[in-house]
Amino acid sequence: MEIFLRLLLIVVKVLSWIISPILDKFVYPQKPKRTQVPPIKNPLLLLSIQELRSRLRSRQLTSVELVKAYIDRIESVNSHLNALIESRFPAALKEAQHADDLIAGCASPEAVEKLFEERPLLGLPMTVKESCALEGMTFSVGSLFRKNVKANADGEAVKKLRTAGAIPLLVSATPEYCFSIETDTFLNGRSINPYDFERTPGGSSGGEGSLNGAGASLFGIGSDIGGSIRIPSQYCGIFGHKPSGGVVSVKGHFPDSSDPGIEHYLVEGPMTRFAVDLNDLLRVMAGQENSKKLRLTEPVQLNKIKVHYALGFDGLNGLIHMPVDESIRNAICRAATHLKTLGLEVTQSQLPNLSNSVEMALSGIAGQDGMVYLLEGPEESGKVRQTLWEILRSLVGQSSYTTNALMFELLRRTNAFMTRAKVNQYLEESRLRIGEFSKLLGDNGVLLFPTLNLPAPRHKWSVFSLWGVDYTLIFNVLGLPVTHVPMGLDERGLPYGFSVIAGPNQDRLCLRVAVELERAFGGWKPPVPHEINELKDIVYPF
Repeated sequence: MEIFLRLLLIVVKVLSWIISPILDKFVYPQKPKRTQVPPIKNPLLLLSIQELRSRLRSRQLTSVELVKAYIDRIESVNSHLNALIESRFPAALKEAQHADDLIAGCASPEAVEKLFEERPLLGLPMTVKESCALEGMTFSVGSLFRKNVKANADGEAVKKLRTAGAIPLLVSATPEYCFSIETDTFLNGRSINPYDFERTPGGSSGGEGSLNGAGASLFGIGSDIGGSIRIPSQYCGIFGHKPSGGVVSVKGHFPDSSDPGIEHYLVEGPMTRFAVDLNDLLRVMAGQENSKKLRLTEPVQLNKIKVHYALGFDGLNGLIHMPVDESIRNAICRAATHLKTLGLEVTQSQLPNLSNSVEMALSGIAGQDGMVYLLEGPEESGKVRQTLWEILRSLVGQSSYTTNALMFELLRRTNAFMTRAKVNQYLEESRLRIGEFSKLLGDNGVLLFPTLNLPAPRHKWSVFSLWGVDYTLIFNVLGLPVTHVPMGLDERGLPYGFSVIAGPNQDRLCLRVAVELERAFGGWKPPVPHEINELKDIVYPF
C-alpha cells in the first residue's frame, strides 16, 4: 500500500461523512419529484432488438417508423438532458428508407432471412459516443481546443455496426478527452441524469448513459478505460458491457495511444436497456474471428455456471474505502439467492488478494505513456508544475480546461503519486492477479461485485465516487469482461445495480447471467411511469 494514496482516500471518506448529511438536509432538500423527462408514449421504444428485428423481417414495422420514433423521443428529452452533441436525423431517415427498400425487394421469406443473416442490425437506430468516431461528425470530445475537429472516418467498431445495418442517429456527450466520471465541459455544458436533474449521468460515456436511461436510444456504443461504460450504466439504470481486453478494436478512438497493449485496458462495448441484446451487439462489434474466440454463438447452460459473490473489498482495504451502499449490497444478495434457487452453485468467496487494488488500478493508468495528454508541448520538463498551475486557475474559473480532466492529467504526470519503480511493481502484481482470477473463475464461473459504492452523485460532488474508481478500473487492468446489471430504483428514485465479472474471454457467461437477472428482476426501470395501455400485451423474449 502507498501511504499518500491511502491518506487521500481516508480524507475523502471523512469529508464525505461530514458533507453528505449537510448536502442532504440543507443544500439539496428532498423534493417530491426530481425529474421532468416526459414519459414514454410510443410502445416501439419499449421493444428490444430481437423484437424489432422480428417485426422488420415480417414487414409489420418499417425502419422509417422506428427511426422516427427514436428521433421524436430524442427531441423530447434532450432539452432536459443535454446529452446530444450533433445529430444526423435527415441522413438517418434516408438510410432507414434504404433499409426498407432492401427488405421490400426480397422476393421470398427465405430472401429476407438471408438479408438479416448478412446484416443482423438492418434498419435499427443506434447512438454513438463522440470519442468513438462517426464519419463527418464532430470529434471534439469535449475540448475547446478541438471544437472544429471532425471525424474523417468511422471508428472500427462503429464501422462494423454500420456494416451490419445499424443506423447512427447522433454522437453523444463526453467529458473533456474522456478524462472524468462527470460529463460537464466548457464546450458543450453539463449532461443531466434522467432520474434526477441534480445528479450526473456519469462519464465518460455520460451522454450515452443519459439517452439510454431516458429511453431515447435503442442501443449505444461506449468506451471504457476505467469504468466509462459501467459507471454511466449504474448511474442511469441500464446494461453496459465492458468486453475482455483486446476483443473489440478501438481503432479510431480518441484519445488514442501508441502503446501496442492499449486494447488490454481501453475497450469499446455496447450500452442498452435490454440485456437480451448484448450478445448480438458484442458479436457484431467483436467481428467473426473474435466472436469465435469468445464462443458467443454457443448456448450457455445457466445451471452449470458457478457463482461467486463479494460485497466489496475486504480487510484493511475495505475499511479504507467508503462503504458500499446498502441497496447495492442487498441487490447482490438478492441476485445470489435467486441464482441459488435455480440450482446454481453460489458461494460468498474470498477474492484473490486485492489489498493493493487502488495502487494496481492507478498504475494501469499511470503506465499509459503513449496516450495523449491535455497539455501537450515540446518540453516535458515542468509539466507537473504547469498542470498544478492550470488546476489552480480552473478552480477560480480562469482555465480553458476542466478541473476533473486536469486532475486526471496530474495523476498521470506524477505516476499516480508513486515512483516509476513502484508503478512497475504494481503492474507486475496485477499480472499475477489475472492468473489468480482466471483460476478462481475458470471457464464456468462469474463474480457478483459492486460496480461502484454509490448510486449517482450530485453534480460537482463526484469526487466522493472518484476515489472508489478502483472498483471498475481494476478490471480494466486485469482485462476481465464485466457486465453492469441494473436491479431497480432506491427510495430516492435512483438506479442501482452491480457487476457480473467472468474470466478472460468468458464474456458469454456475464451476458447469460445478465439475461437471467433481467428476467427475474425486470432490468431497466423508466425514470417516470409509462402511459402506454398496450404495454401489458408486450411479451419480452428470453
